[in-house]
Amino acid sequence: MKLYYMPGACSLASHILLEWIGKPYDTHKLSREELKQPEFLKINPLGAVPALVDGDVTLTQNAAILEYLAEQAPQGQLLGDGSAASRAEVRRWLGLINSDLHRTFSLVFGAQRYLPDEAAQEQLRASAASQLRTLFGQLDKQLAGKHYLAGAAPSIADPYLYVVLRWAHAKQIDLSGMDNLAAFFQRMEADAGVQAALKAEGL
Repeated sequence: MKLYYMPGACSLASHILLEWIGKPYDTHKLSREELKQPEFLKINPLGAVPALVDGDVTLTQNAAILEYLAEQAPQGQLLGDGSAASRAEVRRWLGLINSDLHRTFSLVFGAQRYLPDEAAQEQLRASAASQLRTLFGQLDKQLAGKHYLAGAAPSIADPYLYVVLRWAHAKQIDLSGMDNLAAFFQRMEADAGVQAALKAEGL
């Protein structure tokens, strides 16, 4: 398997999962400029990471890659404990992170793509930051009394949450009072697989 990534991007979640499942893999680091070059556009026409190539299988979209990797190591139960309810619970939180949190961060990182006026861009970023605090608040409540989003064991949703928390810290999103999220972040930071992925990406 080969993972195409940019350091610190959402592809870090897939990188962590590759460490967790313990299967052999290679990585290919890309710059922002290389994302739009013909060589990579053959792999992902949208010019975005992550992309995963596994033999004849080429996958894009983080959520799909995370599920695919989890299924390569079913003994890890990274998609839940095997029951339909457990799988749905994992996908519930993965969906919120992917569809709501990540999308809202795009307004913080790329407000200039949506509005030409700098003052309007700052207003958009501020509004997005407020929405991010609301979304993170829901995740903080979910983590009450739990080590991980779906319960006592980690799932594919947790590396993704860890990545967007890194973004929140970098962009100084207000997470004050969210002690469950803070404890989760420290727990993930101490994880050997997380540390290995961070080191490999130079983070």
